[in-house]
Amino acid sequence: MRWYLTGVVVSGFGTTAMWLVSGIWVKSLTGSDSLAALTAVALWAPVLLGPLLGTLADRVRRRPLLVVLDMAMALLLPLLLWVESADRVWLLFAVLVLYGAQGAVHEAAEQALAATALDASRLGTLNGLRMTANESMKLVAPLVAAGLFARYGGGPVALLDAASFAVAAAVFALMPVREERPARSADRHWWRETAEGVRLLRASPVLRPLVATGAFTMLLAGVNGAAIYAVVDRGLGHSPAYAGVLYAVQGAGSVLAGLVAGTLLRRVPARTVAALGLALFAVAVGVRALPYEATALAASAVIGLGLPWVLVAVVTTVQREAPAEAVGRVAATANTLVFAPNAPALALGAGLVAVVDVRVLLPVLAVAGTAWAAGLTVRGHRAGALPREDVTVRGG
Repeated sequence: MRWYLTGVVVSGFGTTAMWLVSGIWVKSLTGSDSLAALTAVALWAPVLLGPLLGTLADRVRRRPLLVVLDMAMALLLPLLLWVESADRVWLLFAVLVLYGAQGAVHEAAEQALAATALDASRLGTLNGLRMTANESMKLVAPLVAAGLFARYGGGPVALLDAASFAVAAAVFALMPVREERPARSADRHWWRETAEGVRLLRASPVLRPLVATGAFTMLLAGVNGAAIYAVVDRGLGHSPAYAGVLYAVQGAGSVLAGLVAGTLLRRVPARTVAALGLALFAVAVGVRALPYEATALAASAVIGLGLPWVLVAVVTTVQREAPAEAVGRVAATANTLVFAPNAPALALGAGLVAVVDVRVLLPVLAVAGTAWAAGLTVRGHRAGALPREDVTVRGG
C-alpha cells in the first residue's frame, strides 16, 4: 500500500500542476479566453472513451502498464518546451489530449491493481488515503506551479511534471506485487471486451445505483461549481479571488474525508456511505445561499467532506464487486459515467446563474440531493443489508 500511495502522490503532484498551468499558458500566448477554456476540454474529452481505454488495463499486467504509461508521459512532456508562441499552441493541445487518454487508462489500471493486490478489507482505507493524497496535492501543487510559471514560463512546469512521472514510474516498478498474466482466449476482441465491462456494471444491482448516485452527485457539483462566483459576489460581497479561499477550505474538508472514509466503509455499507456523503454535500450547497461568511466557509468544508465519500464508495464497490479479470473495464466505465456529467453541468449552471437567483437555485439543488440520498437509503433497506467491506464479495 505504501508504494502504491507514493506513486499516486508523486504523479498527482505533477498532474495537478500541469492541469492548472495549461490554461494560463494558452491564455498568455494567445490572449484568448476561449482557447484557454478549451484546455480543460482537451484533458477531459478522453474520459468519454473510458470504457474503451480501460479494456487495456485488463489485457496486460497492471503494474508494468503503469510503469510504461508514466514513462511515456515523462518522455512526451519535454516536447512542450517548443511551445513558445501562439502558432505552436496546437502542440500543447495535442499533448493534453494524450495526457487525458493516458490518465483514463492509468486510473483504470491503478484501481485494478489495488483490487487484485489487496484484501477487500483494506480497499476502503486505501481509496480514502488516495483521496487524501490527491486533495493534499491540490493544495500545494497550484502554488508551486503558479510560482514557476510566473517566474520562468510553462516549460519548467512541463519538466516538473515529466520528472514526477519518471519518479512515479520508478516507484511502481519497485512495488512488491506479483501479478498473474491475464488469460488469453481465442475469441478476444476489443469491442466485445469493452461491451462486457459495460454489461457487468449494468447487470449489477449493487454497482448500478451507486454509479448512478455518483453521476447525479457530479451533476449537482457542476451546477454548484458554476454558481460559486455568484455566491462570492452577490451573496458575500467579495471579489472573485475569494473563491480561492472557499476552494481551499473545501480541499481541507476533502483531506479529512479521505482519512475517515476507510473507517466508515468498514462499519457501514458503501450505499449508506454514499447516501450520507450526498446528503451532507446537498445540505451544504443549500446553506451556501445564506449571505454570511461563516456559513459559506462551513458549507465549503462540509462539501469537501461529503463529496469524496460518494466517490470513494463508488470506487471501492467497483473493486469489490467486479470480477478480477474485468476490474479495469468496469472501473473505467464507472469513471466515465460518474464524471461525464460534470462538464455539461458546468455549462448548465452557467446558464442558470444568469437567470435564476442563487438564493433559489442552491436550495433547489439541496432538495434534489437530499431526496436522492433518501431514496438511495430506502432502496438499500428494501434490498436488505449489503455486504460490508470486511467480506469479500467479488465473483468471477
